[in-house]
Amino acid sequence: MDILKSVPFAVGLLLSAPAFAQNIAIIKFPELQKRLARPTDTTYVVNFWATWCAPCVKELPNFEQLRVANAGKKVKVLLVSLDYASQLDKKVTPFVKQRGLKSEVVLLNEPDPNEWIDKVDGKWSGALPFTLIFNNKTKQRASFERELSVAELTTALKKFQ
Repeated sequence: MDILKSVPFAVGLLLSAPAFAQNIAIIKFPELQKRLARPTDTTYVVNFWATWCAPCVKELPNFEQLRVANAGKKVKVLLVSLDYASQLDKKVTPFVKQRGLKSEVVLLNEPDPNEWIDKVDGKWSGALPFTLIFNNKTKQRASFERELSVAELTTALKKFQ
């Protein structure tokens, strides 16, 4: 009988659950590296950011606009959070939800950026925000170690199409 008493509570929880269900995976660098090395003709726009980085937060909507403008094309936006993995539930997931980010978001769980930054791009000093645009099939690549506007992102992406 106790189980029946808890059913309305459980149904209430399900009904009050938010509709947003962005699943943010915590990954290690080798997994990211494998994804970035895929031999595909898709152009990837990969933005490295953090919730504590003001220019990063300011430019995130630009990546969402780029994603929407390129829906149906072989363009994929990947947002790589460099926040601490321990902050996923307290900070990153609520941040992504509040801002309505629909692009894929992953959290890179690597304590020492000096071990992997050069593997992403030899010109990257480690400053945020950092954006990498690449197409492995055409061997095109561009990187930006600064905040980018929608116009700058669009212009950069056009060189890949």
